[in-house]
Amino acid sequence: MNLRTFTWKMPLTKCPVFALVLSTFLTTFNRGGAEVCLIMQSCILPCSFKPGDDAVIHWVEDPDKTPVHSYYYNQDQVALQGPRYRGRTSLFKDQISRGNASLLLRRTEVQDKGTYKCYTSTTTGNRELFISIDVEAPVREVNIQKKENIITCSSEGIYPAPKLTWSTDPPSNVTDEGELETVQQIYNVKSSLVLSDGVALDYSCTISNGRRARTASWYKPTSINVSNSETTIPCKATDPPRTRLVWTFNQSQVILNQTGDSPYTASERWEKLVKAVLESGDLTLQHLSSDHDGMYTCEQSNDEETRITNSVLRIENSSGNPALIAGVVVGVILAIIFVVLLIKRKSICKNRASVL
Repeated sequence: MNLRTFTWKMPLTKCPVFALVLSTFLTTFNRGGAEVCLIMQSCILPCSFKPGDDAVIHWVEDPDKTPVHSYYYNQDQVALQGPRYRGRTSLFKDQISRGNASLLLRRTEVQDKGTYKCYTSTTTGNRELFISIDVEAPVREVNIQKKENIITCSSEGIYPAPKLTWSTDPPSNVTDEGELETVQQIYNVKSSLVLSDGVALDYSCTISNGRRARTASWYKPTSINVSNSETTIPCKATDPPRTRLVWTFNQSQVILNQTGDSPYTASERWEKLVKAVLESGDLTLQHLSSDHDGMYTCEQSNDEETRITNSVLRIENSSGNPALIAGVVVGVILAIIFVVLLIKRKSICKNRASVL
């Protein structure tokens, strides 16, 4: 941080009054640090000054001098603003008297990147502070999905330009950096891989841009065969804290959702079938039948990654309900007894007829 103070040296004995005035109106120049602002969100550009009367505040772009926000005569001077900043800036007016000239910039844009000058003036002196702004739209979500023999990784709304990399387990030679698309200087990225027949791998896709990276992993399906009406389906756990958990059936029916530490919410169709959700994300189901054979998908996320686990469930003894089985068995036994008694009765009647 460089601090430069400009003074006009003059013999104080000859012009004491004028020297006093000059010492009162010293102008200081201060080079501030860099601020990182998130695109489409609000950002505060800090600026402070020594409190005094008749405060004047000018925020301008440097070096092209475009007016960003001006304040004097105890009110905003919005007529002086550059068109790009209209409706997007404000000061903390209740704090100006305490020396706070910070600027609130709303709906940050890529074009806002650059250097800004905060000029303040009061009866006690003037000050210029320079603030650099860097803007970014971090990678917030990475989507990975498989359809037939193609697996696709994508993410949207990123700045600056992202980098996409693939990895597999076991390791294999997969390289595809994806295609970049720009919409108003914001980047979207997408990459697809064609899977080889007979090769079962776990796939991970990482997308990064500067300080932020996210990974999405897709795990090859595993088979689960059960012979009763209750089972637990595994889910690849992420490091805590978990931010989101979603279970789906056959990639179309939502079984349940869970956000953060909140209790899970099961859909009406699956509410009676969900027995428990374990801390790891594993799902315990009950009262299962052959109607519930199919693909179960768990999507679990934290702040850094998403893991998608697939399990194919097959219920071998799909009649499933013990009460129903017992009822059928009892019914069969009673039917057999009835048939035996009927045959025996006919035999007795036939014997009597022959005697007569």
